[in-house]
Amino acid sequence: MSKARQEQDPSESAPAEEAGGDIAAPLARLRRDVDAVDRELLERLNRRAELVARVGQLKEGGQRSPVYVASRERDLIAALIDANPGPFPNAGISHVFREIISATRSLEKMMSVAYLGPEGTFSHEAVIRQFGGQIDLIPCKTLAEVFTRTERGETHFGVVPVENTTEGAVTECFDNLVDADVTICGELLVEVKQNLLRKGGGLAGLERVASHPQPLAQCREWLQRRLPDVEIVETSSTARAAQLAAGDASLAAIGSEIAADAYGLEVVEAGIEDLRGNTTRFLVIGSETPAPSGKDLTSVVFTARKNQSGALYRLLESFARYDVNLTAIQSRPMKDKPWEYLFFVDMEGHLEDDALAKALEDAAALAHSHKILGSYPRAQEVPSPIVGSIEEANPTHGDR
Repeated sequence: MSKARQEQDPSESAPAEEAGGDIAAPLARLRRDVDAVDRELLERLNRRAELVARVGQLKEGGQRSPVYVASRERDLIAALIDANPGPFPNAGISHVFREIISATRSLEKMMSVAYLGPEGTFSHEAVIRQFGGQIDLIPCKTLAEVFTRTERGETHFGVVPVENTTEGAVTECFDNLVDADVTICGELLVEVKQNLLRKGGGLAGLERVASHPQPLAQCREWLQRRLPDVEIVETSSTARAAQLAAGDASLAAIGSEIAADAYGLEVVEAGIEDLRGNTTRFLVIGSETPAPSGKDLTSVVFTARKNQSGALYRLLESFARYDVNLTAIQSRPMKDKPWEYLFFVDMEGHLEDDALAKALEDAAALAHSHKILGSYPRAQEVPSPIVGSIEEANPTHGDR
């Protein structure tokens, strides 16, 4: 019998030995086996790191190539999930490999990413979801600052919320997309999950619950049902609420899991929002247009000719003619021209696709003006729950 086979026998006989009450010896052997597997994993991780380092060396010596390719990482994780025979859960693969990719990518270059801060906000959570934890996080006070830092090259990327399934468009984001010299490089969809956070566990002795007005409204029914006599405190942000909860055991905050980690809190109750499926769409902004991935979106902003009957209809008809599917249309008033509007259009495909390029050429000829905002890989469907909210995006809702 081989050594490997001998090491497996204890785990196979463990149930029988447990029946006799003596599990110490087989449990110790199983734990040694787990430790051995962990060392094997570490060895393979270091092998992966060596290969990534060689990729970085080739990039330095040859044609300039981006460090981060959203579609490559998306497809890599999807392929791993498809190939997973179990019992390791598919839901854990994206989380584990996102951090592996982030850590090994940092050997090539440490990326910096701007987001709407402070630490513990939902935009912070979105950044970690997209890039992993091995990055240089740059919290910003406003959305405009995220755009400015990215435009100036002070950060490699920015992450900004653009719309929410229940609250609608983030108007400030659309305005900055027009004004800033940045390119949309990717998108992600984040399901809004609110959590009750507290310094100590349980609901006993709780006197106040604090959060930004938006998550408080999203959890109104839960609060009335579970904590009808607790005082509700509005704060400027979920991060501020978490800070208060960290210093007062009688106060709980409503916010994200990452806020709990940032401020040393426990998740007392998870998923306390009243409406399930509430989702925020975030955009990744940068300076370069990603190559076609086979599953892309293109975003363009148009102005139609004023006082020309059917101008918008003829403009949009160009896309129907070439069978280009439009996924969203938003309008915004022009700042310096009363009663004239900007039309933001998202469409399936990449700028390098022939049909889309021809449709866009025809539409641009009919428009008064246009600006291509980006061609980028589409987001995956909303994965396992993680927090995200539009509240951080609109000054009328406060921070974040």
